[in-house]
Amino acid sequence: MSLPAPAHVPESDQVHSVRAALKSPRILRTEVLAGLVVALALIPEAISFSIIAGVDPQVGLFASFTMAVTVAILGGRPAMISAATGAVALVVAPVMRDHGFDHLIATVLLGGLFQIVLAIGGVAKLMRFIPRSVMVGFVNSLAILVLLAQLPHLIDVPWLVYPMTAFGLLVIVLLPRITNVVPAPLVAIVILTSITVVAALNVPDVGDEGELPSSLPALFTPDVPLTFETLRIIAPYALAMALVGLMESLMTAKLVDDVTDTHSDKTREAWGQGVANVVTGLFGGMGGCAMIGQTMINVKVSGARTRISTFLAGVLLLILVVGFGDVVATIPMAALVAVMIMVSVGTFDWHSVRPSTLRRMPRSETLVMLTTVAVVVATENLAIGVVTGVVVASVMFARRVAHFTQVIDVAHPDEDTRVYKVVGELFFASSNDLVYQFDYAGDPRHVVIDLSDSHVWDASSVAALDAIETKYAAKGKTVTIEGLNEASRTRHERLAGRLDGGH
Repeated sequence: MSLPAPAHVPESDQVHSVRAALKSPRILRTEVLAGLVVALALIPEAISFSIIAGVDPQVGLFASFTMAVTVAILGGRPAMISAATGAVALVVAPVMRDHGFDHLIATVLLGGLFQIVLAIGGVAKLMRFIPRSVMVGFVNSLAILVLLAQLPHLIDVPWLVYPMTAFGLLVIVLLPRITNVVPAPLVAIVILTSITVVAALNVPDVGDEGELPSSLPALFTPDVPLTFETLRIIAPYALAMALVGLMESLMTAKLVDDVTDTHSDKTREAWGQGVANVVTGLFGGMGGCAMIGQTMINVKVSGARTRISTFLAGVLLLILVVGFGDVVATIPMAALVAVMIMVSVGTFDWHSVRPSTLRRMPRSETLVMLTTVAVVVATENLAIGVVTGVVVASVMFARRVAHFTQVIDVAHPDEDTRVYKVVGELFFASSNDLVYQFDYAGDPRHVVIDLSDSHVWDASSVAALDAIETKYAAKGKTVTIEGLNEASRTRHERLAGRLDGGH
């Protein structure tokens, strides 16, 4: 979905503290209006994500409220919007379908605790190990799953749903070309809702999906047995939710850093997300994480820069759904389907599948991206797909780097000596073939192996060097290893001759 053109924000106003914003009517007005726009745009998405998760709309709406308010206070990236999201909805949906609401809330609580533990363990630093091709696969698979989740609302429904959905898509696509004053998805929802009410059309609406909240959220304790069996059921989904939520949140935080030219505390953001999910679970919410689209509306379109906009987005959302729930219940599902289709289209990285891009991109990169997408779509689990993608990318990288290692015959100082130079990185993938690149029978009595243009990275490499020395010794010949840098020498001295007899 294309975003409106960025609002002009003077350079001197790029960064503000909450205290500075409260003292400046102009800055405060910007933050309040940004929070209102985001709250209006959050309503249809929170309801849609609730439906994806298989829960009542109030579960997603309450989650959006608690996530936004908690992260506004504890998060590490000011002005970033966190709420109920499609990524988390897709992860927890099987729990709701197979085990019920109480197990879902238990999953959210455990997922939040996992995020806190991961944050303390430094998970934010691990983001740099996720290759770009996996990131692209993650985004593309999320878009596909969101689109597939709309199919039940387009099958065996009254025929009016189809033209209404088409009209909603036209409004969302065309309106931004005329004006960006109001979010196009909100306009589509208002128009289609008005038509449905005035014409008394008999089409599925939000009220058919479940009861909207008529009161403020209350504390909720899941009624699940505290047993190992419960942990066995919810732990895999809770861990997946934690990883997916952190991944999307940290990616969004990095994006806001780039847009605002500021730095955020990623570790604080990680544990802030964990606390927010715990709070959300305690109030019967479905959990969530940062939202890229809503965050960009808040930061780029509305010019918000502080935690005030995030806090107000959650508060105003609750006011709208509790105070005007009867109106929200009349929203036709066709409008929400149109919104989610455009979310899917806007999320997908179309550049990654252009023929020109595929021709230019290394095949290994494309394979990693496609593997990530295939596993996510097949398992409906974003975390499994990302982990699989990282593993495939690592294997491809190791295979590619292993081919760079060479053994070169560089000198014959005398008839009893031969000097080899090893060029390249020595690790498990490259060192396994190292043993077969020497002439044990034909070499003279003394062999020198020069490692000045190499580096010993692991025990497999030390074991390979031990094996080379053993093979030469069996022929009555000696080996001298020289040129080791300090790190390689330390590793070699610590492990040489102690790895299963050198084999």
